[in-house]
Amino acid sequence: MSTLTATFTVDLTPAAVLPGAADRFDVAKTWTGALEGTSRGIMLTAGDPAGGSASYIATEIFEGTLDGREGTLTFQQLGTMAGGEPELSYVIAPGSGTGALTGLTGTLTIGGIDEAGVHEVAVELP
Repeated sequence: MSTLTATFTVDLTPAAVLPGAADRFDVAKTWTGALEGTSRGIMLTAGDPAGGSASYIATEIFEGTLDGREGTLTFQQLGTMAGGEPELSYVIAPGSGTGALTGLTGTLTIGGIDEAGVHEVAVELP
């Protein structure tokens, strides 16, 4: 198992709501560090985040390099919050890699988020 570090900034743009979601957002991220590139995707939300209970799902396609290897990957997220306690699953979708990233699997863990909105990420690869 190897661990790489990266950061990203994210832009969320409200979009037309889809059936089954409270809100929908288009997602655009800029990645630096071990992940260098951009990703674009969609996020659907539900629940009452102000009350401490909510969830979201997101899928995004990353294009760039991971530790110097070029290609694309799909990242998938499932975030929940119950009673104000968050849980997050953030994975590289199996079978989604192209180019030098073909066959890659792993997980991403979000660490701190600074005042400028820069998210720290640990990428765990088997």
